[in-house]
Amino acid sequence: MSATMAMDAAGARPDLDKGLGIAGKVGFLATIIAALLYVAYSIYADATAAGVEPTTYLPFALLFIALLIALGFEFVNGFHDTANAVATVIYTNAMPANVAVVWSGFFNFLGVLLSSGAVAFGIVSLLPVELILQVGSNAGFAMVFALLIAAILWNLATWWLGIPSSSSHTLIGSIIGVGVANAIMHGKSGTAGVDWSKATEIGKALLVSPLIGFGVAALLLIAMKLLVRNKALYEAPKNGVPPPPWIRGLLIFTCTGVSFAHGSNDGQKGMGLIMLILIGTVPTAYALNRAVPAHYTAEFHDRSRAAEMALGQPVPTEADTSAARREITRYIADKSFRPETVASLTLLVHDVDQQVTEYGSLAKVPAAAVSNMRNDMYLASEAIKRLGSEKAADLSEPQQATLKTYKGSLDAGTRFIPTWVKVAVAFALGLGTMVGWKRIVVTVGEKIGKTHLTYAQGAAAELVAMGTIFGADHLGLPVSTTHVLSSGVAGTMAANKSGLQMSTVRNLLTAWVLTLPASIILAGLLYMVFAQLI
Repeated sequence: MSATMAMDAAGARPDLDKGLGIAGKVGFLATIIAALLYVAYSIYADATAAGVEPTTYLPFALLFIALLIALGFEFVNGFHDTANAVATVIYTNAMPANVAVVWSGFFNFLGVLLSSGAVAFGIVSLLPVELILQVGSNAGFAMVFALLIAAILWNLATWWLGIPSSSSHTLIGSIIGVGVANAIMHGKSGTAGVDWSKATEIGKALLVSPLIGFGVAALLLIAMKLLVRNKALYEAPKNGVPPPPWIRGLLIFTCTGVSFAHGSNDGQKGMGLIMLILIGTVPTAYALNRAVPAHYTAEFHDRSRAAEMALGQPVPTEADTSAARREITRYIADKSFRPETVASLTLLVHDVDQQVTEYGSLAKVPAAAVSNMRNDMYLASEAIKRLGSEKAADLSEPQQATLKTYKGSLDAGTRFIPTWVKVAVAFALGLGTMVGWKRIVVTVGEKIGKTHLTYAQGAAAELVAMGTIFGADHLGLPVSTTHVLSSGVAGTMAANKSGLQMSTVRNLLTAWVLTLPASIILAGLLYMVFAQLI
């Protein structure tokens, strides 16, 4: 007997074919149009407020295309990853499928709006420093187009095959691919184009999170069996019969939590890339945070002076700021500390402080100086982050604390996300959850275990997924919602001795193994092509 036939015998398959209806489809299209108009108006309003007067419309055309691709990535991410939140409530009859996806979409939307932004800039820091500093150049646009299109193509391929794979994994592989290709094109070793310490940190999170999902979900199910002696919780749901009220409430709660956590974590990946696009095309409006509070300038000056003292190097009366900038760029790119690195950083800190003090406010920085100031602040922030773990720098804990405080002021001026960007990404991700979800929902609900998903298994897998993603979001690490949830379902099947469908497990493992190299190669090749075309 096939797994699907066995499932139909044990518990009827839920209705997965009921759509949004005519009114829902009209509202869906109207929301997309309204969101695009809102994005266009927001950019126009911000550019006008910053005094931007376009002399050519080509950069704005590239901006519009890049934003469509970035929002397209989040849209695909939405329907690719929806199964992670809704499969358990659908297959346990806790919610009808069409209601579950709308519910999940709404809480994905809220998750993006209320996200911290930490993950967004964690992703961006993986990119080669020279491309970040020149994000408005041809190479910068080639970078953004290549990594986003590569991620979209791989996500669509795995979705078409019904294989749950990680959007986070795909995007990070694409970023590494661009970095490696950029290094090779400039005659460097391929390993020189990536911040491997950050990549390793993220890689560990992606590796450990599925193991946590499998192990903890299995243990949680075993604990539930010992503590909650209700036989119905551990049997396949009857045809159309919802679970007991308290377990139904728990399943809906965990579906809500996973949806919210997915929006909070995955939505930020698109935000960071959209900010790079905006900084490259409309730097006057977006390179510096013009909305910092009034006390920012005085506070920044005090922290800059404290940082100079913490670095312990006198600022030379006659010094070459350009040489200092080159040394810090080299240090971030090559990750090799030299004695002159600290002196160069001290000079850069002093120079940035002078500029901020001279203009009196970030909002008053003239258009011609915005990009350079933003780059200097970014370089200083990244150098301080790396210097904190540099043994050769020999910094005491008080010195490190002072520099960390100063870094916070630098980041407040450069690492910000306008409200409209959050809203646009929230709409893209939220609307994406409402379409195309059936393929992967079927895989998660029917093809991981050999028996129908029980109420207790669904609750255990979702609880672990929700907790893991919230924890990763708090730490600023991107994790795979897909990996955590699907491995959690597998863990509950193993703990329940239900058996696993090894063909599906092999497909999941194959996708997990191939995602990184495939996205690296695809993004690298696309970058080389786009760098010649743009």
